[in-house]
Amino acid sequence: MRETGLIVIILALSVAMTFASPHFATWGNVRAMLMSFSVEGIVVVGMTVLLIVGGIDLSVGSVVCFSMVVSGAMFLMGVDPWTASLIGISVSALIGAAMGFFVTVVGLNHFITSLAAMVIVRGMSLIVTKGTPLSLFTLPPEFKAIGQGEFYGIPFVIIIFVAVVVMFDFLLRRATAFRKVFYTGSNEKAAQYSGIRTRQVKFWVTVLCSTLAGVAGVIYMSRFGAATPTFGVGMELNIIAAAVIGGASLNGGSGTIFGAILGMALLSVVSSSLILLDVSVYWQDMIKGCILLGAVSIDHFLHSKKR
Repeated sequence: MRETGLIVIILALSVAMTFASPHFATWGNVRAMLMSFSVEGIVVVGMTVLLIVGGIDLSVGSVVCFSMVVSGAMFLMGVDPWTASLIGISVSALIGAAMGFFVTVVGLNHFITSLAAMVIVRGMSLIVTKGTPLSLFTLPPEFKAIGQGEFYGIPFVIIIFVAVVVMFDFLLRRATAFRKVFYTGSNEKAAQYSGIRTRQVKFWVTVLCSTLAGVAGVIYMSRFGAATPTFGVGMELNIIAAAVIGGASLNGGSGTIFGAILGMALLSVVSSSLILLDVSVYWQDMIKGCILLGAVSIDHFLHSKKR
């Protein structure tokens, strides 16, 4: 029902904007919207799974940036871009493993752990770059094609995004391992009594979220040909908002990848509409915040009614 409602809202808003602005329905604008949320959509996939298990990650924006910075720095040191990217993604996974350790072994909650990681990782990005953006214009064309290339007119970024979404949506609906994510998020004690190792589930989901953020960082590096230490500031707001709007509960136990992507699409359509209508950027942030507040309120109401 949530997904159907989002589709109706997106279509209604798109039709209204088609009449309000002649530029909205053009392929250039649609392509720009798809490109704008495709890479963030990869991070939304990991965030949705983490929200389902009952966690949250405020560090995804910093991890995306750090993946860019590490990969870019390794490339400037002479490492080929593919190996450098693998190192950046691996470092991102290690950050997730560190957060998973503090959550599952030390006993801290995801919010505090990821908040600390957000600040620490951002600081590490500034240390590596010394606060100066890394210019990576010498990246080979075959690597730049990941973020800038096209296949029969369709950007590779969108193809990668669709592949990731389809794969994880299928796994979340069908795979036994991912069903444990729902069981853990719905009732952790009951899951433990059923023989599910809930700590391991939480640990690996945390690693998954950071790893996908690392992948997004590499794609951004390929797309922009640079690594900026301040990139991704505030990205976690869009990521969490999209997942919650799409039906992922902050209490855990519910959510779908498809719904989260629809939430991302709605935010992208809203942003594009506000830009085309020449609305101030300050109002744009306020409107996004109101949409998030409304989604959280609806989620709270539905869970209260269910209880």
